[in-house]
Parts: sequence; structure tokens; C-alpha cells
Amino acid sequence: MERKKETMDDTLIAHLRESDRTPQTLEAHLLGTAEIARNFCSHVGLKNVGQVLGLLHDFGKASQECQNYLNSAFGIIDPDDKDYVDFDSMQGKIDHSSAGAQYIFQQLNGKGKCENIAAQVLALCIASHHSGLIDCLSPEGEDKFSKRMNKEEESTHFKEISQKIGAFVYEKLENQQVIEKSINELIDKFISIKQIDDDCETLQFKDGLLIRFLLSCLIDADRLNTADFEFPQNAVLRNYSRYIPWDILIQRLNKKLHDFENNPKNEKIDRFRRQVSEACYQSYKKPKGVFQLSVPTGGGKTLASLRFALNHACFHDMERIIYVIPYTSIIDQNADEVRKILEEAYPSDGYKGKIVLEHHSNLTPEKETTFQRILAENWDAPIVFTTQVQFFEALFGSGTRNLRRMHQLSNSIIIFDEIQTIPIKCIHMFNKSVQFLVHDCGSSAVLCTATQPLLNRIQPENRALKISEEDQLVPSDLIKSFEISRYQVFDLRKNHGWNDDEICNLVDQELNINGSVLIIVNTKKSARLLYEKLSEKDFCKNIVYHLSTNMCPAHRLRTLSTIKDRLSLKLPVVCVSTQLIEAGVDIDFGSVVRYFAGLDSIIQAAGRCNRHGYRDNGNVLIVNPAEENIERMPDIKKGAESSDRVIREFSKDSKLIEINKTLIDQYYEYYFFDRKNEMNYHVGINSSIGRDDNLFSVLSVNETSQAEYVRINDKKPKIPFKQSFKSAAKNFWVIDSCTRGVIVPFTDEGKNIITNLCGSHYRGNEFQILRDAQRYSVNLFEFEFEKLNQNSAIFETQKDSGIFYLDAQYYSYQTGLNLNPINPMENYIS
Repeated sequence: MERKKETMDDTLIAHLRESDRTPQTLEAHLLGTAEIARNFCSHVGLKNVGQVLGLLHDFGKASQECQNYLNSAFGIIDPDDKDYVDFDSMQGKIDHSSAGAQYIFQQLNGKGKCENIAAQVLALCIASHHSGLIDCLSPEGEDKFSKRMNKEEESTHFKEISQKIGAFVYEKLENQQVIEKSINELIDKFISIKQIDDDCETLQFKDGLLIRFLLSCLIDADRLNTADFEFPQNAVLRNYSRYIPWDILIQRLNKKLHDFENNPKNEKIDRFRRQVSEACYQSYKKPKGVFQLSVPTGGGKTLASLRFALNHACFHDMERIIYVIPYTSIIDQNADEVRKILEEAYPSDGYKGKIVLEHHSNLTPEKETTFQRILAENWDAPIVFTTQVQFFEALFGSGTRNLRRMHQLSNSIIIFDEIQTIPIKCIHMFNKSVQFLVHDCGSSAVLCTATQPLLNRIQPENRALKISEEDQLVPSDLIKSFEISRYQVFDLRKNHGWNDDEICNLVDQELNINGSVLIIVNTKKSARLLYEKLSEKDFCKNIVYHLSTNMCPAHRLRTLSTIKDRLSLKLPVVCVSTQLIEAGVDIDFGSVVRYFAGLDSIIQAAGRCNRHGYRDNGNVLIVNPAEENIERMPDIKKGAESSDRVIREFSKDSKLIEINKTLIDQYYEYYFFDRKNEMNYHVGINSSIGRDDNLFSVLSVNETSQAEYVRINDKKPKIPFKQSFKSAAKNFWVIDSCTRGVIVPFTDEGKNIITNLCGSHYRGNEFQILRDAQRYSVNLFEFEFEKLNQNSAIFETQKDSGIFYLDAQYYSYQTGLNLNPINPMENYIS
């Protein structure tokens, strides 16, 4: 006789669709989420783990307390009914995530070492699916995980729920041996994660990444099932990884490359770019791994990396290609370049639709569509362009929004543009994360730059990234002579430094020789002062421009466009910029003057000189300004110190600096050695961790928290995983400086945004207006914000809105935000 299938009471609900008042049953939600989570986790061989997580994540919603709350919130229970709950006052107070965690923990814990490991992993993910990973041990040594597992019945209703739906869950999990299979999957995975040279700290760090990965799968599955029930019209917009075939995209790229070949602009440069592209293509059949693409600036690495990635993805049947870009200011041009090639309005191959997804904060209004937002929630596209900040937030950030995307990094090709910009404090965490994604999640990584940092030679050795000579996509002999043929770099530093008048004279001299000059400085103050000085010179009248992050993105874009127009017409141009112009900006000056800094910055600056090879040669001139203070800028200061050392060794008495791989490697040897103690993300006593420690440790063995636990309890903690996940996430920031955004009145569009936000009529459309406002915002350090506030130069758009705008007297159409009022005539001259 066939056993009757267990079903759940269909009056138990998970959600209610507001548009037509249709309820989603709890059974449908658990089964639907389990199916999606199973699929996501299958990418790393953990499909049964995904099924367990999906089936148990909202186990707690079966309690009468939670059902009364949901039915009251949905208007199903009348306010006069005895079961009615004031849902506004109870919002966020009903715990529905602990019961499922307790269920699996009680099923497995204490039954053996393997079961104990699986019990904590599964329970952690279920308990954390609304908050982000909770602490196992707190920084103070409290066992937060065990406390959660022992939470009282009054709050979790575990026994009540088990009686209601325990039989249903038992059938779905234990009768089908899903739990037993999930234990075996997890143990096999943890064994495979360990590599020969892993110490305990490194291994536990990667174990923590796996737990976070599983939570990412659960969160995305939960959100997708919920959202697609609530808004079924949006469900059809999702790709669910069903993308256009890679071979179609390869054909489109090849067609464009053929067009380039038939319409050369510069024979020498174009030939080199073709050689780089061909070298990348020849590497596509290599096993998945970590690759280096070390190409001089202007060498065509965007399309070369795309060619490798498309063919590598097709050969290995991979999910997506993710470009990780350091700055939002350069994402647009890179994404647009790829979009123009791969997205065809009227494709002859029959495949029409979006290919490229941009995910960053400075999207223009025409790109910020409902479709784009839906796909950006979880990077659901074949080719994604995102920022370094978003990448790190997916791996280490707080909350669930960014964490949700982490699992999409599996079985993908991750291309890191300008890899030298990875913050020093993040290097150990970055290296081991990339190793985890490649070795344990089936991905490949491509590290792109003209100045390849020695991530494979840092100390200690077990924190280095494993890269071999065979993993170079472009052979070094191909690029040896390329840089020398475009420009020469001269070290013009002198004992007492260059004053501003001397620098102005140098600019005048170079302008007469090469017709255009770019001066790159280290500080925003230097940029403004030198711009003002040059503006007073007759030779610079109406041809000098300023670029810095004191200008809003829309302002910088307009200025760059004007400069490019003048350069294309061969009109004289002088530009004073901070280092924002060094990475990824496709612009070509006859001469570049660079204030002394790290060798990587000097070489990136040189990449803006004779970039396209239209001249026989260009000049890159290194000066040491007497009046610039970089004492509070450790990255620049220490980079300059390492540059000075390596230039003295290699150039001897010559003013000419020969740029080559040996010089770059030696620079990084010195630079990384000097900063080897800064690479594990130090946190101090003033952080919420409350002590001198580092996040690599806190996210691994968490030695200090363990010691505190022993001191308090006189015994070691029994739980296998002891990380302070939540505390580490709260203290993780890719960019150190705390800044606040202020909307600036640049052009009528910026002024209209401020007017709309100050008015009462924008309600309901604030999301779009705030999105638009990002392009008209400048980030201020706290001391800048306070000074402007004291000068009554900053105002709140609405009381307690937390949205601020700047008085027009403090924004220049030439230099952007100023801490002092500008000449009112300045903005009429531009």
C-alpha cells in the first residue's frame, strides 16, 4: 500500500499578493525556495544542502503567533478579532528564523563530528537569512550561536511548529535521505577546500566563505520566490541564468574585430593590440585558474580580456563574465564599449536582448530601468560590470542585499581591471577569496593592469595568490618594446622641489613642444591651487581645465568631453587633474607632468601620454612639488618612498627612467615588504570589535574571542566554527574615510533636483530623483561637512530627511566644491 504523502495545512500562509489578495501558502514558499536554493548550491556540489536550507528557512512562520501577525498585516483578521495583532508595533519583533535552525541543530548536533559541523553550518544559514551571518562567538567571547540555538520556546515556538508541520518536513528531508546526503556533501566540500600550504587560520577563513556562500544561495532563493509571487509580471524579466549562447557572442565579437582590422587607425598600435588579442585567444582552453593580463595602458586589454573570457566561458560551460572596475567614473566607457559590440538592435543571428548589466551607483536615468534593477539584484546577466566596492561588499559586507549576489561569483570569469588598486588592507582577504572562488567554486580570475602587483610573492607565503608563469595570457617578450616606442619618462626631481611658478614654466615649455599637457597631482588642494595659478598665465587663457572629485560626476564628464573635443581638433589644452584620470580614462596628451608618487601611479599617468601613438614620442616628466603635503596620505607617501628607492637603484645618475617588468617587480617587492603588516585589515580599540585585531583573524580562528571565552567559562568553546561574522561585517569598509554626499547646484538639472527634493510634490518618485541626484553629488569628509555647515552653506532638503544640498556660492563651474564662497562671476564665465 502506497504511503500517503504528507501535506501542510493550506491555511498556513507565507505571503499575500497585494494586487489581488491571493495568499502564497507556506508549503508553496518552502518548496519553491528549496528548488531554487538546490539549483544555486548545485554549482558547488551542494544541492542537497540547498534543499535543506530552503525547506527549513521559514519553518518558524507556522507558529500561531506568526500566522496571527501575518493575517493581521494582510487584513485577513479583523481588528476586533481576539487573534488580531497590532502589526505596526510588532514589526521585526516576531522571530521566525530560529525554529528552523533549532530543528536541524537538534536533529544533528551531538551525533558525531561530521554531524556537529553540518548542524552548525545549516543552522547558521537558516538563523541568519534576514540579518546576514550572525556571530558564532562575539568579540567579547560570548557564544552567540549556542545562545540562539537555546532560545526559549516562548520566542521560537519550536515544539508547537514541530507538531504542526514536523511530519511534512520529515517526509521531505529524512524519508528522502536529504539530510544524510547534505552532511556528506558538506564534509566532502570542507575536505576539498584544504590545500597543502593552508594553515589553520587560512583554512577557517575559507570555511567561513563557504558558509557565507550558502547563505547567499538561500537569501537569493528566498527573495526570488517571494518577489516572483508578489510581482509575477517581473518574473518573466528574469534570466535565471538562461542566457544567449556564448558562441553567438563570440561571433559578434569576431565580426567587430574583423572590422577593426580592415579600418586601422594607427598601424603600430593596432598591430600590437591584435597581437595581445590573439595571445589571449590562444589561452582560452587552459584549465580554470588565476590568470594575469599584463598589458601597457592603451594596449586594448578590455577587448582582449573579453575575447579570452567569451571563449573560456564557452569552452568550460561557465555561467557569466563579471568585470570588477575600481572606480564608477570609468565603468560607463568600458561597459558601453562591450555593449556596442555584443548588443545588436537588429541581430542577424536572431538573438535580441540585453547582454551587459551595469551595477554601480552612478547610472544615468536612461539606463536605470525596472528591468535593469531586477537583474542587478542578483547579477542575473551573462556579462556584468560592477565596482570593486560591490565585489568586496558581496564577500564581506554587512546585511543581506550585497551578500545575496555572492553565489553568482561561482562558475564565472571574474575580470579585475586595474588590479593594482586593491586596497593594501584587503590584500590577504582578497587573495584567499579569489583562491576560494577559483579552487572551490569553479571560477576563473583575470588580473588586468599595466603594473602587475606581486600578489603571488607577498608575506607570509600562505597568504599569497598562487599564479604561475604559464598563467600569463600575454608573453612578456611581446610587450618589452611597446612602452618605449610611445613616450620617454624623465625624472626631473630636484633637492628643494619645484615651486608652482617653476611648474607653470615647465607646462608652458611642454605646451609649445607637444601642444597639450596633462598635469597629475596628488591632492585636491594642489589641483585647485595649480589650476588657479595657470589660469592667470597668458599662455593658458581659456585652455586650462580642472578635474577632481570636488566636481560632481556630471561635471567631470562634461569637462572630460570638452577636453577630448579640443584634443581631437588638435587645439591646445592644459588639464590639471588628481589621480582620478589615471585609471581607464581613454585620453591622449602630448606631454604629461606627474607629481612624484608610487611607480604604479607614474606608469598609469604615462598611459595618458601619446596613448594612440599619433606622435613619434611623448614626454612624461616627474617633478617633486615643494608645496604639496602628502603626510596624511600613506598610500601615496609610502609608494613614493618605494619609487625613490627603486629609481635610484635602476637609473643611477640618468634622468631617463626605463620602464620595464624588472623595475615594476622590484618596486612592488619594496612596497609590499614595507607594508606587509597592513594587509590583514587591522581594526583598533575604537572599532566595535573593541580591541587591536585584524578581520582576517576575526573571520577565521578568532583567537582573541576564543581566549575571552576560555577566560569567562574556564573551558574551550565546543562549536566547530567560532568566527565573529556579524561584527567583522560591521567593521568592513573598502574605503576608509567616512564621507557624506551633498547634492550640488551644477547646471539646471542639478538645481531642479534640489528644487524637487525640497518640495512636497516629489513623494512617490523619490527613488528616481535620488538616483539622478547621485550624478550631481560630491562626497565630503566630516571636517569639510562641518565647516560648510558652520558657514550655513549646507541645507537639508526636508526636515530629518538626511539629504543635504550645497549653497550655489560654494560651487564653482571650474573647480567644483569650495570650502569658501566663490566669486559670483565665476559661474557666468564658463
